[in-house]
Amino acid sequence: MSTRKINVPGVVRLPAFSHAVIAGREVFVSGMLGAAGESGGKVPGGVGPETTRALQNIELILRGCGCSLDDVVKVNVYLTDMSAFAEMNAAYVAVFGADPPARITVGCTELALGARVEMDCIAFVPADEK
Repeated sequence: MSTRKINVPGVVRLPAFSHAVIAGREVFVSGMLGAAGESGGKVPGGVGPETTRALQNIELILRGCGCSLDDVVKVNVYLTDMSAFAEMNAAYVAVFGADPPARITVGCTELALGARVEMDCIAFVPADEK
């Protein structure tokens, strides 16, 4: 099985990782922060806006892989303050709707670049896009 590393313009990326790796039809998206543009400035407003922006970044990356948020099967959420769980959930459901993918939320002490939330995911490239 071959793999392809995917990087898309307009989304911040440290040189230590690719935005995503496609292995067969599986897509593994690296952890995304609520950062805007390639410069990586954290969006203001707290966990809700950071969640929305992280998911927008993931959506851009998925498009670069030939899929969409509809093709996501699992999301991992890392949250520095579990008291913001409801705020993160509200933003998350606003993006994914009433039929979201499988998910786990893990409380953690600290995230890169001072982020309050980070998300990664696994998706599948639709069969007709492979």
